[in-house]
Amino acid sequence: MIARSMNTKLPDIPDDMPRPEPKEIDEKISLQLRQLADDAVLKGEPYGDERCSNCYYYSEADKKISYCWHMKLRVLVGHDWWCQWWDKQEDTP
Repeated sequence: MIARSMNTKLPDIPDDMPRPEPKEIDEKISLQLRQLADDAVLKGEPYGDERCSNCYYYSEADKKISYCWHMKLRVLVGHDWWCQWWDKQEDTP
């Protein structure tokens, strides 16, 4: 399913090699990500002047992709993205 959505072809697996199967951890992570997606409003565009790169939780403001450490997200995000937990950066002296 992932390969189709990305328009890529997975390498051929030799006939004598078992096909990979999801593990219990994969199912657990899938459920967690589904719950996160249901709970979050994460958009790939800014909301006015609010964007990830000027959010308190964006780790590296000078990078185009960085880690958001907000406890509800904790994922890599783009600098021009936005979510409902955006918070103004504290002014540095």
